[in-house]
Amino acid sequence: MGAPFRMSGVKTVCFEKLRLGITVSCAAAAFAICAAEPVSGQEASVEREKGRDDERRPRHTDIVVTGQSLSVEESPLPVQVLAGEDLAHRRQGGLGETLAGLPGVHLDNFGGGASRPVIRGQTLPRIEILSDGANLYDASSVSPDHAITTDPLLLDAIEIQRGPAAVRYGGNASNGAINLIDGKIPKTLPVGGLTGATEIRYGTGDQEKTVVGRVTGSLGQFAVHAEGARRAAEDYAVPGSYGSDTLRDSFAQSTSYAVGTSWVTAKGYLGAAYTRVENRYGLPGHSHANGVCHLHGYPFPEPGQIDLHCVGHGSYQNPFTNPDSDTALINLRSERVDVRADYVDPLPGIANVRVRGSYTDYRHDEIDGPILYSRYTNEVWDGRLELTHKPLFGFTGTLGAQYTDGTFNGLNLINLHVPPSDGLGFHGTPDYRTRSVGIFLNERRSFGAVDIELAARQDWRTISVPVPGAFYINLEEEYQGYYIDTYGANWREAVEQEYRAWWVEDNPDRKHNPFSASVGATWNIRGGYSIALSLAHTERAPNMRELFADGSNLATNSYEVGLLASPNFVKTYLPDEMLADDDVMERTRAANVTFRKAGGPLAYEVGIFYQKVDNYIFAHLLETEVGTGTRHNFLLYTAVDAEFYGVDGQVSYQPTSASRVTVFGDYVRANVRNSDDNLPRIPPGRLGTRYEHRVGPLSGDVEYSHSFGQDSVASYETPTSGYDLVNATLSYRFDLGQAKAVELYVRGTNLLNDLAFVHTSFVKDQSPLRGRNFVIGMRHAF
Repeated sequence: MGAPFRMSGVKTVCFEKLRLGITVSCAAAAFAICAAEPVSGQEASVEREKGRDDERRPRHTDIVVTGQSLSVEESPLPVQVLAGEDLAHRRQGGLGETLAGLPGVHLDNFGGGASRPVIRGQTLPRIEILSDGANLYDASSVSPDHAITTDPLLLDAIEIQRGPAAVRYGGNASNGAINLIDGKIPKTLPVGGLTGATEIRYGTGDQEKTVVGRVTGSLGQFAVHAEGARRAAEDYAVPGSYGSDTLRDSFAQSTSYAVGTSWVTAKGYLGAAYTRVENRYGLPGHSHANGVCHLHGYPFPEPGQIDLHCVGHGSYQNPFTNPDSDTALINLRSERVDVRADYVDPLPGIANVRVRGSYTDYRHDEIDGPILYSRYTNEVWDGRLELTHKPLFGFTGTLGAQYTDGTFNGLNLINLHVPPSDGLGFHGTPDYRTRSVGIFLNERRSFGAVDIELAARQDWRTISVPVPGAFYINLEEEYQGYYIDTYGANWREAVEQEYRAWWVEDNPDRKHNPFSASVGATWNIRGGYSIALSLAHTERAPNMRELFADGSNLATNSYEVGLLASPNFVKTYLPDEMLADDDVMERTRAANVTFRKAGGPLAYEVGIFYQKVDNYIFAHLLETEVGTGTRHNFLLYTAVDAEFYGVDGQVSYQPTSASRVTVFGDYVRANVRNSDDNLPRIPPGRLGTRYEHRVGPLSGDVEYSHSFGQDSVASYETPTSGYDLVNATLSYRFDLGQAKAVELYVRGTNLLNDLAFVHTSFVKDQSPLRGRNFVIGMRHAF
């Protein structure tokens, strides 16, 4: 992309440029609630006690169906909800670690600081992460070492929608949606005018020290909420067979807090909240030896002349001068403002209006010892409006619209600390500005014992790459004569204008208009049995890295080139059937069949799925270089035809009202059609069992799972051995009356201290799972 770039400064937030999304959201919410009446204390109390009754149920992680946020009650797609004691005991510092082990859910881990969930063999950007129904914006879809900006310690529940598509959230939810439910904007008035909770916990395997607190108070119709969490964990313990007792640079520290307020009425609420998340975590196994790697003959190669070269010479030198013994870490900060509103019966024919608006200011620095070598930023305005209509010709449904305006920066930069010393070009890295508009509709109707659901969404997305702000010319005097002779006395201005014109010509707007649709049916048989079938067509546009990658990614030990590479370069390496245009879109056709049994001592939910994906975008291996002693893969993003199929679910039986036995498992297989290669990082099969028992205030469970080995690997992967995990939990609850309670718990994980490598991780060999660990905690609710 020409001369090296460096950041010219941190961008200031211009709040006077109030974006369309939040403007529309706030106006709609205010209009909807203006005539509302105060909520009664009795109604708030009923809502509160209903939540407490749910928390007091026997602890298990059954798949349950809910209409709470995703509006998927009796949906043809499987939905899991992790809440209450289950969530409190399972949660870790990262979302992937918290959810791993649920049927169909694995993790893509990167030490103790970053972990992403993997659903049915795929992770971000094919999973959409939501915050109470609104998109969560960070940089986690760009690289696996980038953390998802949520703190599981402050969540009330996590909804996991697996299956072909959560169409209302667009193509990025082609393999599922994870909705994070929090209480930072109160939806009801607290019982008695004040409620709250605290929690403290300590982990033996990483010396984790965690403190969590939250409180909600009310004054008239207004409710105010404040919450915060602080977690500090050292490098975590691993089995000694790894060669060390701890995993170096697996430490993680986080601080999260939020303040929110809402106006609560008998028919709804309007509220806003400010959230700040700060994370600081290490990158295990990091090596910057391959910072010197570069391409010869790029971007205009002749056949046979392109090469990945990992030896320094001339202007190609390693920008890192410090040793690998220095700690590599990420320092992350995210600030977010949310506006939320829900209101029932606002207008004739309208049953409910829902508003979600947000502004996100995200930044993280990548630091190696004393060197700041990269900075990512993401500034996004987003607004979403949903109108649910009352029954019309037997159908009920929701019509919605979403507007997003975001600016992303930081891609392809590993030498922020090295200013350009000669030549000419632009300071800073390019901004990638995305504007998108989406409209969606879903409708439902029952025909006797059969429920039908239809959904569709159309998006219009444009990515522009504005000319970077400042232009520099650092030429020795002996070279300036050429430019004076060519452009005249004002050659500096002429050269800059020409470069700006070239930039505009080489970076046209990229437009994608993905369309997704699904149809589902649920047959409700007597006795709690049901069978659900869903079919979906989903289109996903490529993300920033897939389009614009052009440089080394030291976190994944790879040199990556995106879909916008020179056509000559692409044709040098790839056969015609693997060539992809820059406007390529993934098109997934999916089928999902779910068998359910609810009620009675026997319950189960088992899903069988198949996905056929045209233009599946992935990083294809071209070459491997080991000249530095550290393997470096040369990867080119391209599109192939692929298919995924598998099964996941669980079956549980209650021999008594106080005990439950559950068997769970999952399996997924992925193939590249018309090729003898496999897709990378596909999780292995898994099978497990869990026993739970409750005697009055005392409850406990023990769980065993076996992850099989994975030998269906991509060309640049190695097989991964299987492993066994044994986890157990014991808790005691003191009921203090008047909605007050104290719970003491201890949870042990990997009790066998088995050395476990997860095949889904980019750094599986450098980042094994935690060894034996005990978390001791106390929760207090008032």
